[in-house]
Amino acid sequence: MKRFYTLLFLAILGIVIGAVTIFYGNKPIQVKIKPILSIKPPFSSYVAGTGMIEASSTNISVGTPISGVLTELFVKVGDNIKVGDILFKIDDRDMRSLLQSVHAKVKVAEAALQKSTHQFEIAQNLNARDPGAVSKADFLNRKDDVEQAKAVLALAKAEVVQYEMDLERYTVRALMPGRVLQCKMRVGTYVQASSVTPALLILGSNTMNLRVDVNEYDAWRIKPHTSAVAFVRGHPELKIALDYAYMEPYIVSKTALSGQSTERTDTRVLQIVYHFKESDFPVYVGQQLDVFIQTNENNTTRAEL
Repeated sequence: MKRFYTLLFLAILGIVIGAVTIFYGNKPIQVKIKPILSIKPPFSSYVAGTGMIEASSTNISVGTPISGVLTELFVKVGDNIKVGDILFKIDDRDMRSLLQSVHAKVKVAEAALQKSTHQFEIAQNLNARDPGAVSKADFLNRKDDVEQAKAVLALAKAEVVQYEMDLERYTVRALMPGRVLQCKMRVGTYVQASSVTPALLILGSNTMNLRVDVNEYDAWRIKPHTSAVAFVRGHPELKIALDYAYMEPYIVSKTALSGQSTERTDTRVLQIVYHFKESDFPVYVGQQLDVFIQTNENNTTRAEL
């Protein structure tokens, strides 16, 4: 009898637990949604666009004219560089071996020239004492041997200069001052000549520009030297005043996408470049900003980003 009541109690307890589980399981979960901060346009009449920060020199992908294994890397991300600074070196042992060979050819050519010169000087001295001591043909042959030896030496020295120039190509130097924006190089990796895709080392100037895409159907509303303001995404209180630099008078396909669901990817855009001074908050090359460009219209118009 005791066992019966125990089983009955356990059955009732299971039913209660099941009912409670079903009740609370079907209860909607309250999700805390972070509100999207809206940007208040700074102008009553404006055109909106998406801007991307780039180095004022544009982003420069550094390549190498020589394929080979990277043996030394002299820079890292964030380094400031000057013209002539060494960026990296490619394994140059084969080229140094060839350079030693051509240096040896120079010594051989110098010895041959010295021998030919001595032979010609002997012929000259003999002719000076006795004009008939050396035949005219032999005298001219010795003279020609000297000229030929000089030409061989000049050719060997030219090869040395050529190989030294080729050796210098194994050391890649900076051709402009700026900063290392990205570095994916590692010592020991094989670097392909003239290949900059994907970029292993990207340089840029220390000053930055903002390249703004304006949809083509709003392009007619843009005037040069009008006021423009850029806002940092996610923080509408962080804004940057822009100075007009230039406008590229060529409509191109849109490549900088804003990520909004209403965005049309088949739209072509007019690109406008603005300068901006260093801000109090950090911004980075490749970062997207929301840009508002003032227009001279009386009515307020919002362009689709």
